[in-house]
Amino acid sequence: MRWTALFIVALTITANLGGPMLAAQGDDPNWPCIQRKVPELSLGQIWNGPALPEAAADWAKDATLHALVPELAARRLPLPEAQQKIRLFAATLSEGERKERMAMLVEGLFDHMNGERSQVISGIGRYARGQRDMAAFLRHEASEVDALRAKPDADQLALDRRNETLIFRTRIFQERAQSLTYVCEVPTLIEQRLYALVRTITEVLEAK
Repeated sequence: MRWTALFIVALTITANLGGPMLAAQGDDPNWPCIQRKVPELSLGQIWNGPALPEAAADWAKDATLHALVPELAARRLPLPEAQQKIRLFAATLSEGERKERMAMLVEGLFDHMNGERSQVISGIGRYARGQRDMAAFLRHEASEVDALRAKPDADQLALDRRNETLIFRTRIFQERAQSLTYVCEVPTLIEQRLYALVRTITEVLEAK
């Protein structure tokens, strides 16, 4: 049985949109991930200690923290190494400044990583919209190719070229759909790392 271009493209799109692309969670019907969409975190989700002092908001003015926060947040740095850097930083602080500087570190990590996470979520939304637009284009193009094939006087060479282009673009669509599955995990990875880093700060403070 000879499958039409439209059928093949429809099958591909259904297979790739049937997972994360149609797994909208929460209030956003276009959210493509299985993971629930939470645009921003709250400090209370990751910090169970006392209210942070107002001075914590000025963490970026502290040269050491300004450099340390993005270093700890970067996922290329293994988590155990990042946690050790927190302990080493705490060891350099006097008893009088430890609570304030560590509170500033908590605020810095939260501000930086929550912002990074929100940017990733926005990017996922744009990526998903691009996939939906591409899916609509592929369906239209496949329909056009099938209509052209049905004509008895169709230019076979032109038809073959158009069909090859359709196959190529469908392959790109599939690769992007697979990439989206991995990208959907990034907000959760950031959240988990943030929680682990802040938990290490809590342990350091409780140990003193």
